Amino acid sequence: MKVLHLIGGGDVGGAKSHVLSLVKELDKHIDVKLISFRTGAFADDARKMGINVEIVKTGTVISDVCKVLSIIKNEGYELIHSHGAKANLVAFFAKKFTSLPVVTTVHSDYRLDYLQNILKMFSFGLINTVVLRFLDFYIGVSKNFKEMLIKRRFSPQKIFTVYNGINFNQQISPLPKEEFLKKYDLNFGKDDVIIGILARLDPVKGLETFLKAAQVVCQKNPSVRFLIGGDGPERKSLEKKALSLGLKDNVFFLGFVDRPFDLINCLDINTLTSLSESFPYAILEGSLFKKATVSSNVGGISDLIENGKNGFLFEPGDYKSLANILLTLVDDPSLRKEMGEKIYEKASTYFSLENMCKTQLEIYETILERSAKKSKYRYDAIISGYYGFKNIGDDAMLMAIIDNLKMYRNDLKILVLSKNPIETSLIYNVDSINRFNLLKILYTMKKSKLFINGGGSLIQDNTSTRSLIYYLAMIWLAKNQGMKVMIYANGIGPLNKERNRKLTRRIVDRVDVITLRENLSYNELNSLKISRPEIMITADPALTLKPASIEHINQLLLNEGIDPNQQFIGISVRKWINHEKYEAVIAETADYIVDKYGITPVFLAMHYPGDLAIIDNIISKMKNKSYVIRKKPSVSEMLGIIAKTQMLIGMRLHALIFAASLGIPIVGMVYEPKVEGFMKYVGQVSAGNVNSLEPETLKKLIDEVWNNKDSIKENIEKNIVYLKDKAFENARIAMDLIDGTTH
Repeated sequence: MKVLHLIGGGDVGGAKSHVLSLVKELDKHIDVKLISFRTGAFADDARKMGINVEIVKTGTVISDVCKVLSIIKNEGYELIHSHGAKANLVAFFAKKFTSLPVVTTVHSDYRLDYLQNILKMFSFGLINTVVLRFLDFYIGVSKNFKEMLIKRRFSPQKIFTVYNGINFNQQISPLPKEEFLKKYDLNFGKDDVIIGILARLDPVKGLETFLKAAQVVCQKNPSVRFLIGGDGPERKSLEKKALSLGLKDNVFFLGFVDRPFDLINCLDINTLTSLSESFPYAILEGSLFKKATVSSNVGGISDLIENGKNGFLFEPGDYKSLANILLTLVDDPSLRKEMGEKIYEKASTYFSLENMCKTQLEIYETILERSAKKSKYRYDAIISGYYGFKNIGDDAMLMAIIDNLKMYRNDLKILVLSKNPIETSLIYNVDSINRFNLLKILYTMKKSKLFINGGGSLIQDNTSTRSLIYYLAMIWLAKNQGMKVMIYANGIGPLNKERNRKLTRRIVDRVDVITLRENLSYNELNSLKISRPEIMITADPALTLKPASIEHINQLLLNEGIDPNQQFIGISVRKWINHEKYEAVIAETADYIVDKYGITPVFLAMHYPGDLAIIDNIISKMKNKSYVIRKKPSVSEMLGIIAKTQMLIGMRLHALIFAASLGIPIVGMVYEPKVEGFMKYVGQVSAGNVNSLEPETLKKLIDEVWNNKDSIKENIEKNIVYLKDKAFENARIAMDLIDGTTH
């Protein structure tokens, strides 16, 4: 593998450390070369490290591009990796003339790169903002940067994450503390606590926060010293600010520090006050020396620092919180030592140079593999459903469909139609567009293989005819654009209006394959006389999902004020016709459970915030204590919460599906036929329709289930093994359609 790295060459700080250490480490595994578009310290340091570096500085961008093209042709590079604005521009032209794949590492928020220089902001900054859109792949140096790119409408399927890494095995010989202080003419007391920051003196680094916190600390403890290592356009204004705050004898500006480890070795507390960051090396360098660390909660820092466990975080600009944390550490040397040891332990395990290099190599292999596959299709699958509406059941189906499809091919290109495209892209790592953007939908359908009408009860008019028309229209458009169409693990019906039944018959009879999640839907299709598509009964894809870890769920419950060591019965409800009547029945039954079994009910909202209103109505009618999960959990979190219950009583279909998939005994309360259909499919009994619920009937059924819960659990687990296999079958059928094979 031959990879060409491009960089401006004026880089300092984290970007410089990242590129030089990465290229040096990559050179052990692949043929790699670094081109710098400037002479100076960056290229000089690269040579000292033994890196194959060449300076391309011809005088104009055009001739620089020509020179780079000549190097690519003569030396046979397979992939271009760019860093920064000028490198991205050259890489853009190189891509146009060579068709080589280009990946760029986003080391910072590119919109903030030139805040200190208006001219550069509206020249280099603007050009870079445009050019970035035309590159092939992106690497964010933190999870937050990946999220930033997705929020700015970059395709999540083209974004990777590589955390900065540092060599924890390197031999370090920093200046002893006394010699470092002497070098800078600093005369501190032997027991003075030294707090420091190593940063470019730029507005984005938030140094005013550092100075304001220093003032608060020094008012309470005048012997604390603050060191600022670094230079930049803000230096003069920051020095004036320090004087105005009365910090002449406590804050010292060291200017550019050519040996950063000397400064870090001198510190008792390492700090960072940035307003925006990716994943700064200053934090990793501090961890290398086992320094207690305090940082603003920006970028990917929270992936390393767990607040209060191995360091401390504060919100950007909150100098009062920073000051309070610093005062706590100043007064407690043992706490400083403990935090230093713990941050070293985590950083050396997860943020090593070896890990960074390994991840980068895997990304290169993925990029080259994808680039080798030339396809006329933009997307392998477009998925349509009730997505982006904060409904955990529909979220679960989408997650399961994507996960199950990617079991077959991880690089599958997927587009989801959603009410909230950005949220959908962030959660599921797929492209997403607004479900009502018809022009864009039509455009993408022309270049896509398979249309999936994805999960749920989409083909029904019980809730509204409008939604039925929407889903049928999407199927019709997909077929008219020449796509294969699969109705994927749907529940069909009820369809009450004759004109809706005729329209459904006309459109659905054109699809290629229909899979259904239970027998009731199969009967509905038969009644509609739909016979052309291949029809199979499978199972709901959500049955294949797994819960979050027990430790995570226990913490989630504690955050909700719930003791995770208690026993619970889960209750899932929703608003439906004549809800006042069944609210009273459920409230009475919940009290009965507490009185008879001494178990606390936990109410679970599957749709936020809609379900919370009826939950509060029920709780207001109860005499005993119960709990509510008020903060919307993720799909895996809801699965984990349900896994903690002894039984689940539910209206919401996917609350029942989640419980069944975990072997939890269930009692269904039917508001639509799909609930009854599922209960029969898994061999469990329901309490009947919610509008005819009677307290004694429901209590009796709960007693029967509770008293036989062990045998019921055993039966459910046997059934679920079979149903999970059927649920995976949906994805295999879809992949056959995508690949053009028979199923």
